[in-house]
Amino acid sequence: MQPALVAKYGEARLPRYTSYPTAPRFSPAIDANTYGDWLADIAPKQPASLYLHIPFCRSMCWYCGCHTTITQRDQPILDYLDMLREEVHLVSAKTRAPLSIDHVHFGGGTPTIMQPEEFRALVALLRERFEFASMTEIAVEIDPRTLEPDMATALGEAGVRRASLGVQSFDPVVQKAINRIQSEEQTMEAVSRLRQSGVDSINFDLIYGLPHQTVESCIATAEAAIRMGPERFAVFGYAHIPSFKKHQKLIDEQALADAEGRVAQAEAIAATLAAAGYRRIGLDHFALPDDSLAIAQASGRLHRNFQGYTTDACETLIGLGASAIGRTNDGYVQNEVPPGLYAQHIASGRLATVKGYRMTPEDRLRAGIIERLMCDFGVDVPALATAHGFDPEMLLRGNTRLAMLESDGILDIADGVIRLREGRRFLIRAAAAAFDAYIEQSGRTHSKAA
Repeated sequence: MQPALVAKYGEARLPRYTSYPTAPRFSPAIDANTYGDWLADIAPKQPASLYLHIPFCRSMCWYCGCHTTITQRDQPILDYLDMLREEVHLVSAKTRAPLSIDHVHFGGGTPTIMQPEEFRALVALLRERFEFASMTEIAVEIDPRTLEPDMATALGEAGVRRASLGVQSFDPVVQKAINRIQSEEQTMEAVSRLRQSGVDSINFDLIYGLPHQTVESCIATAEAAIRMGPERFAVFGYAHIPSFKKHQKLIDEQALADAEGRVAQAEAIAATLAAAGYRRIGLDHFALPDDSLAIAQASGRLHRNFQGYTTDACETLIGLGASAIGRTNDGYVQNEVPPGLYAQHIASGRLATVKGYRMTPEDRLRAGIIERLMCDFGVDVPALATAHGFDPEMLLRGNTRLAMLESDGILDIADGVIRLREGRRFLIRAAAAAFDAYIEQSGRTHSKAA
């Protein structure tokens, strides 16, 4: 770790670059009518992915940055699922032919908060309104504390083969400070139930930079998680933005590590996973060598989207549910965020899109450069620029951010080919930001660079 570099770059608020341009650029100028036109423009048989947002949890984790609602009653969930099914009908009716689906991802909130029969019915509806293949991958996010045996069975029967389990930290001091008490035994039981039901790929989410977290507790959590045998890990830095998520005010800021401490925690987790045979995938994912994610990285086919690093190469992403973000060849769209307002749109028979962004040719070029940097820690700028019909000097000449990164020894540039140096890769988002035309308009809505 380089303290001087961490001090200089680590506190900067930068996007995670799961999209470009990023969500703060979305505008109400892109509305439901625009999205309807974009859906009609999708070529028949074009591969697509589905994302379904289930914005409900039984309790609030204080670190959470997701759009979710706390409920102890089932009726709000049932009402929401009615609207979600109606949205499936509305969206699928807008395309010229049923979309061919490669990937389905259920996110939240807690998707498994619905009852098993509701989950089965929802997947059955998706299969009815879209074209699924034998290789279509269905993934779901799970809170291990609430996964019941009958729900695990339903997931397997519905064709789910990949599950992402929230772990964050097994340190009881940290768990109390973030209002998420979750034992190793609960987590192991959830893994066992999923394996028995045919869910054969498990991902664990870990977080560093949480209150009272230490390098030692991060290592202990990683070691305990490794013993449970997941195929993948996603390791994220906690983004403390209480101005954006009010419940984060319940977290003691004085108990949070500084940038240098966060980097030390992240690297300790990375070293622990690497020692156990996991390969580092991009900035914050890890996978076993025979996992499809590791294979994609080795072959230069790794991608990055709203779920993080992925093998999903689909240009079209259909976002369903409150706050869901979608993408077509034309640009990005986002649904109304509050579930109540979302439901009003759908109940009236119209799409719930309230904002979005229309991509320009230059946006597509910059998005391609940023994705390759985030996935490969390097990029051939002239090759990409030429492929998109641009002069690479437009991006390289006078790029003060890029020049500073080179001067500080974070990256090397040779004939327009950029490569992050070993040991500096934790600053990859700073390199990506050098190609973000809108970065000066960003602010505290983003997480720290380290």
